[in-house]
Amino acid sequence: MKHWHRVLLLTSLISLFTASFALAALDSPALEAGASGHAKQVLTITAGPTGAPNGFTVRWMDQSTYNANNGQFPATPGTGESKASFTGEPTLNTFGEYTTFRLGANESMVIEIGDLLDESGVSGTRAELEDGVRYYYAAFANDESGNAASGLSVTVTGSTTETTNCTYTVGYWKTHEEAWPVTSLTLGTVLYTQAELLLILNEPVNGNGLISLAHQLIAAKLNIAAGADPTAAAATIAAADAQIGALVVPPIGSGYLDPSTTSAKTQVLDDYNNGIIGPGHCGTVPTEQRTWGGVKALFR
Repeated sequence: MKHWHRVLLLTSLISLFTASFALAALDSPALEAGASGHAKQVLTITAGPTGAPNGFTVRWMDQSTYNANNGQFPATPGTGESKASFTGEPTLNTFGEYTTFRLGANESMVIEIGDLLDESGVSGTRAELEDGVRYYYAAFANDESGNAASGLSVTVTGSTTETTNCTYTVGYWKTHEEAWPVTSLTLGTVLYTQAELLLILNEPVNGNGLISLAHQLIAAKLNIAAGADPTAAAATIAAADAQIGALVVPPIGSGYLDPSTTSAKTQVLDDYNNGIIGPGHCGTVPTEQRTWGGVKALFR
């Protein structure tokens, strides 16, 4: 019996040592905050000398939650906190430069929290961020199960924008069909009804660059139809329409474009819709008449 007690004790000690070693096995990554949009935050993550061979996880919370946690990230994520695990193969925001979220030693990658709905290789919170809110972010390198294999990075912060002149994101147009200024749009050379466009907006990307491009193109065209200044996006919109041509976007059709050929255009339109370029994001604005390029619109 004493022998078995010794075996159990030894096994427990080995398990404890292994768990402790796994936690400290990888160096913590570094985070740097970049541009903020109405519903997203650009971050640059840089792996430590040991890399992030199983990908990485980003945790974030708004300022009120961060303050309630005494200005820190607790050991275990709690109520009000969000996180996303980056483990697979990205297709949207990396412009074909990277084919995996598994980082080598000191390797850096740009990611966009709040713009993950159409990104592949990500699990966890994929929703847009709220406008006009300060968020705090930290990250760790994953173990093989997606748990922490490193300590947390230094915390960084950024505030999403809240301006008045004036674009909305894909998420807004997808959930506010009553606010659409038109009931049909042309993508490429194909005309779609509002019902068809809503189906496209709700279609998962699944690695199809045509769908992710169409999502941002629909939002950009709705913004312009509603009165937003088109200058910053006009050339990209024309190039997107030329590339799409007669392809019919799923689920209405079965068109396909490789994401590596569309991601740059998708990014520009995403930045336009988020207010990073162009007139800025609408947020919550008073009822007002605005005129751009001879198009008059009522903003609510």
